[in-house]
Amino acid sequence: MADYKLYCFGESGNAYKAALPLSLSGLDWEAVYVDFFGGEGRSPEYRANINTFGEVPALIHGNEKIAQSGVIQSYITEQSGKFGGKTEAEKREVQAWVLWDNHKLSSMAGLTRFLMNFLPEDKRPKEVISFNQTRLKAAYNTLETALNGREWLVGDGVTNADFSCCGYLYYPEPFGFVRGDYANIDRWLANIESLDSYRAPYDLMPGSPADRA
Repeated sequence: MADYKLYCFGESGNAYKAALPLSLSGLDWEAVYVDFFGGEGRSPEYRANINTFGEVPALIHGNEKIAQSGVIQSYITEQSGKFGGKTEAEKREVQAWVLWDNHKLSSMAGLTRFLMNFLPEDKRPKEVISFNQTRLKAAYNTLETALNGREWLVGDGVTNADFSCCGYLYYPEPFGFVRGDYANIDRWLANIESLDSYRAPYDLMPGSPADRA
């Protein structure tokens, strides 16, 4: 039995932001499928035993129950000694990128991807999608500029800043991000893909749209 259990499902970019560093950390972990679209996350049992918020990801380690991808990333760093930044300044910068991503990038990308792919076509709010994509372009440009001349967002190696900001950018479903339009982001994503034990979202976590087709 694995020491760390990550409750997740393949379609969740937020879960991927926790699964990817786990995969690269060397910790003994396993992915536990959550039937989120079937309502499992909203069940009283799940809220009582796994995640009070009724969300994924959730990490269980012994008596620890940890929610929110950024907090899980920090816990993985505590346990493995990896991905948190080397200096105090780098640690603060990593935290800043994680917070920025959650507010400016992942929140918009996750919502827009959901609206464009997981709702019936006749229920997709075109004006909302267009508004979100405009905000996302600003976020992509921020990321593109930050990666100019850099291999990683913080320091000289991969950190939670990278794992957080890349979370939704590997998904194949359309939501307004075209990787080839951003040379620095494309190169950076390739750097992450080249890491040992890297796996794409649907290869790393159970569950995909094909399973529900």
